[in-house]
Amino acid sequence: MTRRTVRISGTSHPLLDIHSFGRAGPQSRPFTAAEIQQIARTVRRTPEVMVKVTGGGAKVGTVAAHLAYISRDGDLEIETDDGESVRNRDEQKQLLNDWHLELTTGHFRKPATKQAAHRQTRLVHNIVLSMPSPTPPEKVLAAARKFAREKFGAQHRYAMVLHTDQKHPHVHMVLKAESERGRRLHIDKERLRDWREDFARLMREQGVAANATRRAIRGQEQRKNPDAILRAQRHGDSTAIRKGVRAVAAELFRTGHVLDPARARLIELRKTTIARWTSIADMLTAQGESTLADEVRRFVHGLPPSITDRERIAQALTRYPEGARDTYGSRVSPPRRRGDDFTR
Repeated sequence: MTRRTVRISGTSHPLLDIHSFGRAGPQSRPFTAAEIQQIARTVRRTPEVMVKVTGGGAKVGTVAAHLAYISRDGDLEIETDDGESVRNRDEQKQLLNDWHLELTTGHFRKPATKQAAHRQTRLVHNIVLSMPSPTPPEKVLAAARKFAREKFGAQHRYAMVLHTDQKHPHVHMVLKAESERGRRLHIDKERLRDWREDFARLMREQGVAANATRRAIRGQEQRKNPDAILRAQRHGDSTAIRKGVRAVAAELFRTGHVLDPARARLIELRKTTIARWTSIADMLTAQGESTLADEVRRFVHGLPPSITDRERIAQALTRYPEGARDTYGSRVSPPRRRGDDFTR
């Protein structure tokens, strides 16, 4: 008999679930007070929290190096799950000794296939919790503390440190992947979405306006920063990135514009998003929330144009043609105007 872990969500369905709405049809019940607040935060563009997994070491030495990095080589104190402060390398080493990472059960499992033999067991998850400026850093740290206690207290060992050297205050958390009972934590998209919603709630408890919604709901399909892509291409940081930029530059050089097969899917997603928001506005009107319904309609009207990653790279290349010159030795012709193709 196969045993499988099933996670039950705290709500019956995600708020403003665009994708399920497209399959399930209109919502018949009135919006709850919590849903109305979520709608209001979204259309008023309340700052979005960020929770992401940035990796995780498969060797104790790698984990130790990451602790040294987030502590700025001991200049910043690391806060542990038991409330202690850790700073210098010796204390960090003792912390990892207490975690017994070398005894992780995954190290002693036999691989099921030859391919699995090449995969190393992740000892920790590196997590970042962040808020946009000008959020008070101490409130980000307070929310991160409560988040860690709620999610991992008495189950997984963890340590965290607050960074304030960038515009957005953020907390780096190192979380032991295996619990004290030997169960490994699996982090998927659904769990990350739940974590974002929980962290946003905890930020609001700190008196900070915070929201957690999907990009598509906000009309933001962008997944890659085109300027960062061009910088990586020019500096030779990534072969895959260079290949993608060169392909876009070559198409621009030949035709003056870029065609992307992903555009059709993006347009359909935008149509679904608009239909969902329009339906929400109608239901709010019927529920007596006419002011918020008008805000929703203005929000829909102001959604940014739908544009794919390749199209964003093409736009960036026309703004920074030196990125194309590095590849072809000459400027790339600007792409034709595509404003009529953008679906709002």
